[in-house]
Amino acid sequence: MTSQRILNAYMWTFLAFMFAPLFLMIIASFNDASPPSVTDWRGLTGKWYAFFWMSEEELRADSVLRALDRDRFIGCFGNSLQVAAVVVPLSLLLGLSGAVMLTRWRSRANGLLWWVLLSPMLAPGIVLGLSALVFWGRLGVGAGLFTIMMAQVTFVAGYPMLVLMARLQRQPVELEEAALDLGATPFFVFRRITLPFLLPALASAAVIALLSSIENYNTTMFAKGGACTFATEIGAMSRNPNGHPPVINAVGTVIILITVSAALIHAVLLRRETR
Repeated sequence: MTSQRILNAYMWTFLAFMFAPLFLMIIASFNDASPPSVTDWRGLTGKWYAFFWMSEEELRADSVLRALDRDRFIGCFGNSLQVAAVVVPLSLLLGLSGAVMLTRWRSRANGLLWWVLLSPMLAPGIVLGLSALVFWGRLGVGAGLFTIMMAQVTFVAGYPMLVLMARLQRQPVELEEAALDLGATPFFVFRRITLPFLLPALASAAVIALLSSIENYNTTMFAKGGACTFATEIGAMSRNPNGHPPVINAVGTVIILITVSAALIHAVLLRRETR
C-alpha cells in the first residue's frame, strides 16, 4: 500500500467520522419516533418541522410536541438575534482596530499585544462567562442579555481581527503612503483606500461573528442569568431525561441546509467573478 492510498483512506475515514452523524441526524428528523432514531423507524413525517407553524389544536394533539414550549423557543431565538445585532458590529469594530494596529503600528510590543488581543479566544468559555458576570455584577448590572453581549464580544472580536489582518497584510502599503504624500489625511486614506479594500473581508468576518454568537453555549450559559438564547434553550431541551425531542434534529437540518446553500451560492458567484 502506497503512502497516497494511506492518505486517501485516512481522509475518507475522517470525512465519514465528521459527516456520518449529520446524515443520521437528518434521517432521524423525518422519522415519527421520539427520541430520534434511525433504527426504530415509525414512519415518514414532517411534523418536527411543522412544529413552528402548526395550529394549537394540532400541537396539543401530539403527545411529544405539546410538552414543548414553542413560544419560549421562538423567544430565545429572538434573544439570540438581539445579542448578535450588538455583538457583530462591536466585534467588527474592535477586530478592525486590532488588525490595523498590529499591521500598521511597528513596535517591539507587537508580539505582546498580539497575545493580549488573542488571549480571550484561548480562554475557556466558562472563565469568560463568569468573569463578565462578576465584573458587571460589581457595577450593579444584573445578569441577562447585556452580560451575554459583553461576554461574547470579548472572544468573538478575535475572529474578525484575524480575518482582517490576513487581508491587510496583502494590501500594498505604497498606496496609502502615496496618498499621504499627496496631502490626504489619514482618515481620508482609510475611508477611500483601506476600507474599500477590506469590504470582502468585513463581510466574511461579519458572517463568522454572527455564527459564533448564535451558536455559542459555554460563555453564554454562565453569563445569561435568567435569560435564554437559541443555543442554551437547545442545550436545555437536549438534557431531557427521556431523550431530546426530534425538533432539535429538524432545527439542525435547517441550519445545515442554509449553511450548505450559502456556501454553494458563494462558490458560484466566486467562479463567475473569476471568469
